[in-house]
Parts: sequence; structure tokens; C-alpha cells
Amino acid sequence: MNTNTLQFDTQHEDMIHDAQLDYYGKRLATCSSDGSIRIFEVSNQQQKFVEALKSHTGPVWQVSWAHPKFGSVLASCSYDGTVLIWKETGSGFAVIHKHDKHQASVNAIAWASHELGPVLLCGSSDGKISLVSFTETGTWEVQMIRSAHATGVNAVSWAPVIAANEPTNLKQFATGGCDNN
Repeated sequence: MNTNTLQFDTQHEDMIHDAQLDYYGKRLATCSSDGSIRIFEVSNQQQKFVEALKSHTGPVWQVSWAHPKFGSVLASCSYDGTVLIWKETGSGFAVIHKHDKHQASVNAIAWASHELGPVLLCGSSDGKISLVSFTETGTWEVQMIRSAHATGVNAVSWAPVIAANEPTNLKQFATGGCDNN
């Protein structure tokens, strides 16, 4: 196992809260209290800055890459109460959807397994979780699940899609909150 580490200055102006590699380990997204996301190409113990994404108005807590079958898609969540979904176009990354149904900081996000489609799970300090789905008709749908954790949601995670005997499209996830549950 190769245990070499690559350290470099991301040029963020404040602390980094998350760093996520894409499915292939070729792209790195970092996010920071400075309100920005920075994208890098990484290979052969080197990095190359690609782009800075600056559409949040508060600290960005987490980033999450979608499965590559949906394109080069990145989600981000922020203290500003929004989740932004970015897609790489010919001229860089652009916001393709803004989810602003939460009433407080959105602290955690996670994409479902690709078998379930492009579905993003979000957890917020307002105590709610939401599922943001891109439908076959080309629209975004949001399902709000109220009162997940009375004092806020800090963590979200998807279960993997399991064996052939399981019902299809079973969406199973876990959340963690400030209520110790």
C-alpha cells in the first residue's frame, strides 16, 4: 500500500472543513470557512489548481462528488442554509440547482449509490433532513423529512445497495444529531 501524502497550500483564506476526492481519485474538492470551494487535479504526487467556486455566502462545511455516471457533479452545503449542486461544463463549474428549503445551516450531505439515481441526502441544524433528487423528466424534487433530530443534524450516510433479494429502490440511510441519537 502506497502511503505517500501530498501536502500543498490550497490558497483558502480560512480553515478547511472538508476535502473529498472524486470517484477516480483524480479530482480533489476542498471547502472552507472562507465560503469557497477549490477544485484541484491530483496525480503523480502533484496537484494543479482548476477553479474556485464562490456562490455560498457563509462557511462551506462539506462537499460530495456524485457518481461519474451523472457527469462531473459536486454538491456543497453551507452555514448559509443552502445546498448547491455544481456541474462541470465546457467553461468550468456552474450551479445547476440551489436547494434552499432548510431554515438553518446545512451541515452534512451525501450522494446515494448510483443504483438509486442522483439522490442527495442533506442534514441541517433546523433538525430536518431532505432528499434532493434529479428526476427522469429533468426536474429537481425535494422531499423534506421533518423532526429528524430536534436540536440539529450533524451527520448523514447512505447504506450500500444490497443483494438481488432486496426490494428495488430501497433508500436506507442513517443520520446523527445534537440530541445524541
